[in-house]
Amino acid sequence: MMMARKQDVRIPTYNISVVGLSGTEKEKGQCGIGKSCLCNRFVRPSADEFHLDHTSVLSTSDFGGRVVNNDHFLYWGEVGRSLEDCVECKMHVVEQTEFIDDQTFQPHRSTTLQPYIKRAAATKLASAEKLMYFCTDQLGLEQDFEQKQMPDGKLLIDGFLLGIDVSRGMNRNFDDQLKFVSNLYNQLAKTKKPIVVVLTKCDEGVERYIRDAHTFALSKKNLQVVETSARSNVNVDLAFSTLVQLIDKSRGKTKIIPYFEALKQQSQQIATAKDKYEWLVSRIVKNHNENWLSVSRKMQASPEYQDYVYLEGTQKAKKLFLQHIHRLKHEHIERRRKLYLAALPLAFEALIPNLDEIDHLSCIKAKKLLETKPEFLKWFVVLEETPWDATSHIDNMENERIPFDLMDTVPAEQLYEAHLEKLRNERKRAEMRRAFKENLETSPFITPGKPWEEARSFIMNEDFYQWLEESVYMDIYGKHQKQIIDKAKEEFQELLLEYSELFYELELDAKPSKEKMGVIQDVLGEEQRFKALQKLQAERDALILKHIHFVYHPTKETCPSCPACVDAKIEHLVSSRFIRPSDRNQKNSLSDPNIDRINLVILGKDGLARELANEIRALCTNDDKYVIDGKMYELSLRPIEGNVRLPVNSFQTPTFQPHGCLCLYNSKESLSYVVESIEKSRESTLGRRDNHLAHLPLTLILVNKRGDTSGETLHSLIQQGQQVASKLQCVFLDPASAGIGYGRNINEKQISQVLKGLLDSKRNLNLVSSTASIKDLADVDLRIVMCLMCGDPFSADDILFPVLQSQTCKSSHCGSNNSVLLELPIGLHKKRIELSILSYHSSFSIRKSRLVHGYIVFYSAKRKASLAMLRAFLCEVQDIIPIQLVALTDGAIDVLDNDLSREQLTEGEEIAQEIDGRFTSIPCSQPQHKLEIFHPFFKDVVDKKNIIEATHMYDNAAEACSTTEEVFNSPRAGSPLCNSNLQDSEEDIETPSYSMFREDTPLPSLSKDHSKLSMELEGNDGLSFIMSNFESKLNNKVPPPVKPKPPVHFEITKGDLSYLDQGHRDGQRKSVSSSTWLPPDGFDPSDYAEPMDAVVKPRNEEENIYSVPHDSTQGKIITIRNINKAQSNGSGNGSDSEMDTSSLERGRKVSIVSKPVLYRTRCSRLGRFASYRTSFSVGSDDELGPIRKKEEDQASQGYKGDSAVIPYETDEDPRRRNILRSLRRNTKKPKPKPRPSITKATWESNYFGVPLTTVVTPEKPIPVFIERCIEYIEATGLSTEGIYRVSGNKSEMESLQRQFDQDHNLDLAEKDFTVNTVAGAMKSFFSELPDPLVPYNMQIDLVEAHKINDREQKLHALKEVLKKFPKENHEVFKYVISHLNKVSHNNKVNLMTSENLSICFWPTLMRPDFSTMDALTATRTYQTIIELFIQQCPFFFHNRPISEPPGAAPSSPSALASTVPFLTSTPVTSQPSPPQSPPPTPQSPMQPLLPSQLQAEHTL
Repeated sequence: MMMARKQDVRIPTYNISVVGLSGTEKEKGQCGIGKSCLCNRFVRPSADEFHLDHTSVLSTSDFGGRVVNNDHFLYWGEVGRSLEDCVECKMHVVEQTEFIDDQTFQPHRSTTLQPYIKRAAATKLASAEKLMYFCTDQLGLEQDFEQKQMPDGKLLIDGFLLGIDVSRGMNRNFDDQLKFVSNLYNQLAKTKKPIVVVLTKCDEGVERYIRDAHTFALSKKNLQVVETSARSNVNVDLAFSTLVQLIDKSRGKTKIIPYFEALKQQSQQIATAKDKYEWLVSRIVKNHNENWLSVSRKMQASPEYQDYVYLEGTQKAKKLFLQHIHRLKHEHIERRRKLYLAALPLAFEALIPNLDEIDHLSCIKAKKLLETKPEFLKWFVVLEETPWDATSHIDNMENERIPFDLMDTVPAEQLYEAHLEKLRNERKRAEMRRAFKENLETSPFITPGKPWEEARSFIMNEDFYQWLEESVYMDIYGKHQKQIIDKAKEEFQELLLEYSELFYELELDAKPSKEKMGVIQDVLGEEQRFKALQKLQAERDALILKHIHFVYHPTKETCPSCPACVDAKIEHLVSSRFIRPSDRNQKNSLSDPNIDRINLVILGKDGLARELANEIRALCTNDDKYVIDGKMYELSLRPIEGNVRLPVNSFQTPTFQPHGCLCLYNSKESLSYVVESIEKSRESTLGRRDNHLAHLPLTLILVNKRGDTSGETLHSLIQQGQQVASKLQCVFLDPASAGIGYGRNINEKQISQVLKGLLDSKRNLNLVSSTASIKDLADVDLRIVMCLMCGDPFSADDILFPVLQSQTCKSSHCGSNNSVLLELPIGLHKKRIELSILSYHSSFSIRKSRLVHGYIVFYSAKRKASLAMLRAFLCEVQDIIPIQLVALTDGAIDVLDNDLSREQLTEGEEIAQEIDGRFTSIPCSQPQHKLEIFHPFFKDVVDKKNIIEATHMYDNAAEACSTTEEVFNSPRAGSPLCNSNLQDSEEDIETPSYSMFREDTPLPSLSKDHSKLSMELEGNDGLSFIMSNFESKLNNKVPPPVKPKPPVHFEITKGDLSYLDQGHRDGQRKSVSSSTWLPPDGFDPSDYAEPMDAVVKPRNEEENIYSVPHDSTQGKIITIRNINKAQSNGSGNGSDSEMDTSSLERGRKVSIVSKPVLYRTRCSRLGRFASYRTSFSVGSDDELGPIRKKEEDQASQGYKGDSAVIPYETDEDPRRRNILRSLRRNTKKPKPKPRPSITKATWESNYFGVPLTTVVTPEKPIPVFIERCIEYIEATGLSTEGIYRVSGNKSEMESLQRQFDQDHNLDLAEKDFTVNTVAGAMKSFFSELPDPLVPYNMQIDLVEAHKINDREQKLHALKEVLKKFPKENHEVFKYVISHLNKVSHNNKVNLMTSENLSICFWPTLMRPDFSTMDALTATRTYQTIIELFIQQCPFFFHNRPISEPPGAAPSSPSALASTVPFLTSTPVTSQPSPPQSPPPTPQSPMQPLLPSQLQAEHTL
């Protein structure tokens, strides 16, 4: 029922009549009161449907049309509205007006002839088929508009809206209007219908009119008044709704809003709609070329567009769109303008960069100048239409050139002025920079390395600060510093070369001693070039060490002139002169030019050789190729297991030239086989011209036996292998003791190391094999060496042009790239001359090892270093070898204006005179000299040829038969060859820690110390007969092959020979017993990571006699006697028995010739620094091992007995003795002391050598240096083999500590220090502490706790002692032990077990006093304590349970063997013999390590 009732409810409909002043112009004025506009806005509120012009003057036809329908009222149609109470209603709106005839201007005649007041008050309106009115344009065109008829042709009016125009109407009096309205109201009031007064045109209203209208309304029974504006659409709906509520009494009273308040609300609504519409336009329209039609279509459905068009109309919407388009276009033009203006300065810089050209030109003149430039059109475009922003050029985005008419604008003129100012400022700044640079160059205060902070006050002034930033000056200063530093370094390097004699006299090696470095400082200290690097001590030290490295290890790479080394130039010149494509295909088995092939002999009995060969082949590719450093090499293996004298087992065959040999053993028998085979192989080549096997690199390898459980211990095999390797001067490799058994292969890394060493040895084979013997002279008559100085200001091409372009010049058959053959007529015969052209540093290495008949030495007359190197070279040349000095000058001698050149020429002439040599000078302006200038020299060489060859043979034979222990540790005679691969220091090779091969390995002459080897191997029956066989074979006087000779580090005086038995002169060789083991009172395990250099023993000096053929055609013999016994010049001092000599002399004419001396003894200008040579002749550059006071006392008492050995302390030179003492390690508690420096007398450190408490704090209990070192090692070095065992380079360790002392934030990774250097520096920190990290009073408690037998009780007792440590010591000790525990966990890679680490670290951490026997007997206890701390680190420091003990007991022989540093895979070197056997001590830690025979002697 309710639903039905709701559906029956009809929407109420109200008929409203709008009335007001109407009539002719005379009555209403020129315009109406706005009744039509009011009706229009209410019925059709949209702005587009609102019309302001509604005329009442109509034609007769329009008046009679269906819209007007001959009535004086208009039907506006039906409108639906929702009132305030949300009830919808319908309203029919009728406007009562009066239409005027456009002809008579009088009211049209209608069916109703009543006056307007009467008609307007009508409540019943009827007009058949009357159409709804829209606008004036509808009249006469009714068909174009919607045709809607007035319902039923009649309406009953329910109420009236009485309009009053409150605007200032034209030709209208407001009072007259009010009078008309009053009459009209009176008429309306009669109808009893509701009336609402509507004030129209309030947007133009007059305040008085509005007041009068309100007064009128109040006077008429409080009529409701609504202030409206149809144009602004204000309160129009309110007027109609107010009337409806008066008609329908049931509706509430409407709240009438004043006009201005309503206007404000309407304005806000319009502003909101406008904002939304503008946002919509900006979102849709991005291009200024868009049009309204297309955009309006896009916006048609948008509510923002609809709302605004409803309120303001389409025209206003279009207007806003056009404004947006204009704004977009303006922004586009401005962007283009900015781009053009930004490019304009670049165009100025490109076209008119010269200030002198435009300095006084105006912008107009500059514009004309621009047009003349060739690149004008590249930067500008000239448009036909201007200005450019009004043409289509604004849309030409591809053309980025600047419109030329832009130059006429003000911004362009400003940019031109700015360009001028910029050029002027740049000129001024350039002047300031130039003045600043000149100030730097002329200021005496600016020295290399001076910081900017110190230099600023000397060179800055106000002008500099005004024109440039300080950062600019700092940059200039930094570049200037780099220049002067580089120049100072070059000059300092030249200074070092000028003192070449000093460096070669000091016999420096890879680790120069502090004393020798001090000598270098003393000699160079007063030189200005030395002082110039005063503020760059680290760089200066590095240059000195680098130069020492060059002296000790001279190669093309280490040459200071690299890459312009003379050797490289010569090789290029010779190879380009002689090498042809056909030559590349020729193969010479002796020189072996095939560098991509490696021939390897594997020697080992009982299947060892074959098994290793198979394992190596397994690592190769299918075609026997092996990859080394990314390059493929063909690997040819020759396993030998039988008698090497048989051809089938020969080391060398016509098709196989060995490059190296691996010697394998796993028992005494297999070691005996190796020794015997090597002896037989070398013996077979003693008298041959082909002595390649004498220099064959050897590697002795101990491998584990498979399935053999015999009583031979690993320890004894290692001992015997080391002894044999020491005598054979070869590398000893012990993978078996490192856990890499033969059954599990020798690892690939070690094989690669061996093969790399073979490659390096093979590359140097040509130079080694070129060491000629007498029989080599069958191919050449003379061997001449031409020496050139690297870095001389003359071209090697010009100097060698006459030689290389000579018709008689041919390629040397030896395969060397620095030798040529010449055939020159000398005297009556032609001679074949092999001319080797080398740098001086290459010549040093062959000066005493190679047969050379003469030297042609070049030097630059205007370079001191050139002559200095010549002097250093001549010092060690024998005085029988002819010398040709050649001075290279800038011009003729008589026109030289350089004092230095004249002095150098004079000195060269004087040297030549004093040594009876030849001298000539060659102007390098005319380098095309002829070989004829050397003919007198060649004649001298021919004259002395025989005596030179005889002397050379004597020297090498004497050396081969001498009893001197050969030690290779000098850069002088016998130093590594030019291309030697010997490492400069131990850290250069991480695994293994030894040099793989030595190209200068001499022929092992076991007879030199055969009794020593026999004694050491006496306990091995299988080896003793081999040693005696060695002795008997090498006692025969067969001229040995030539080899590089070892240096002698000290002068031998007659007093040194007092201990020798006279039986030596009778040919009876007395054995000199010695031991490779240090005595207990001299044993210092703290040197475990610092191998002690071998110290040579003085050899017997006797009257050496050797007879050689003088001339094969005349049957003469020359006998050379060593008359000058006290003279030691580095040559061999071997001897023959008088019996042999006399047998050679019988039946032949004998001529006696004195043994030659060196040129240094004949020329006063040579050997300037010879005194330093004798001062440092004892010992090595490395620190010597522990030599205690007791040993010194024994040495001072003298030595007696045939088997005694004179130690190196018997030298009576007090200065020498002081040097030796200074090299010893002080075992007493060290005191803080200044640190040594290379270039500075002392280095005061505030960090190293100070008490531990001064470098730690409660917040940082670990010293920063230790923390940095351990972090670096754990990050990069845990896998490094031999970490903490292999020592680092001492100079680098000192450099690391010095740099850290200066900067505690030092980044070790950036400095690129090696792991061994960092590890060594860390150990050095603890060594330099005033007190050891483990306090002395705690050491006693630790030893007592260690005596407890029960293992668990012992560990707990040690832990209790640990708690008593001082807090600082405990924290650091915990940190270090935890680190060592982590290192030991990687022992399979680094080979450092906790036992090995304890051997390395216990002397550093505990530092006992080795001068007492108690300390010596407790060494094993100390080591075991530290080992326990490392093993049980979690228990001691982290409260973890006790871990299980390792498999092998600490006291087992295998474990004991690993505690001895000599049993690791390090180079085997001869140890100095103990001066006296120590007293028997049951607790001596060394006795278990000695062979049985040595133990017996040890306890005698």
